[in-house]
Amino acid sequence: MKKIVFIVFVSALLSSCGSGSEKTAASETKETAIKLDGSSTVFPISEAVAEEFELENKNIKVTANASGTGAGFKKFIRNEIDVTGASRPIKASEDKDCAANKIQYLEIPIAYDGLAIVVSKENTWVDYLTVEELKKIWEPAAKGTVTHWDHVRAGWPHEKINLYGAGTESGTFDYFTEAIVGEARSCRTDYTASEDDNGLVSGVAGDKYSLGYFGYAYFFENQDKLKLVAIDDKNDANGKGAVLATNETIVNGTYQPLSRPLLIYINKTSSTKPEVAQFVNYYIDNAPTLVPETGYVALSPEAYKLVKARFNAGTTGSLFLTLKTTVGVKLEEILKTTQQ
Repeated sequence: MKKIVFIVFVSALLSSCGSGSEKTAASETKETAIKLDGSSTVFPISEAVAEEFELENKNIKVTANASGTGAGFKKFIRNEIDVTGASRPIKASEDKDCAANKIQYLEIPIAYDGLAIVVSKENTWVDYLTVEELKKIWEPAAKGTVTHWDHVRAGWPHEKINLYGAGTESGTFDYFTEAIVGEARSCRTDYTASEDDNGLVSGVAGDKYSLGYFGYAYFFENQDKLKLVAIDDKNDANGKGAVLATNETIVNGTYQPLSRPLLIYINKTSSTKPEVAQFVNYYIDNAPTLVPETGYVALSPEAYKLVKARFNAGTTGSLFLTLKTTVGVKLEEILKTTQQ
């Protein structure tokens, strides 16, 4: 896989300063542009799709940015972009704001992710953490009280825990806090927060006493620098003990409660433009190949068939708004139910 970097594909600036014939020539080579933003977790997939799509479609440029799920939705609601990536489903408040601004949207799941819990390669004492221990570390009450490793488990070193995690504009932050703390956006504030996952990778890798979390692809790309921590969900009746995040455990649901779907949202009006429709269909068709290359887990062939039918039918709205929680959802079951 190519190194994950934030690259912006900018439309070529076409200028003319000569005769009318020169202006005509310029207009004939004018390129169309698709504007994409949103989740830094989804960005590696969108970046890979955009690169391949542009190679096959020379006159269509994809301007791709990664400002975070929340920031991406804000731009989407303001009708500034065509497509936004999201590492958690749209919120009811965002759906309401879309309606207020007369923005209809199509919601397309494109991959599975597992939030990787990681420590430094120099960490010799942590092999696994329970969900309760993670909650103990990350809940708001932990600020100023759970500050050292031996506060988490007796026998661990009396060394300060240096925490690294998603910024508050990130869908990863929303999902992690709901899954671990039990309430979305409920979290201690004394940690290094960033929407730049590469920065979080560097922070954890360079700090023996660190603990961090981010999308699995960023561990996959940097596994030579990081140690993956297995998670034991003792509240899961079907629990298997401590489970490492892998392609298999993410897709079969045994890596709980930190497995989740990744999605893109498309402006309904934008989807009627030939270049946008072409791009989204290309995204879905090539996801089975490109998603694994970026370190994430592809959906099943049946799921991609269902999401493509959903897009081409122009089905608007979210699959998730009526659910009490999106933690541990079975994506294919929801897709099949909504298309019966």
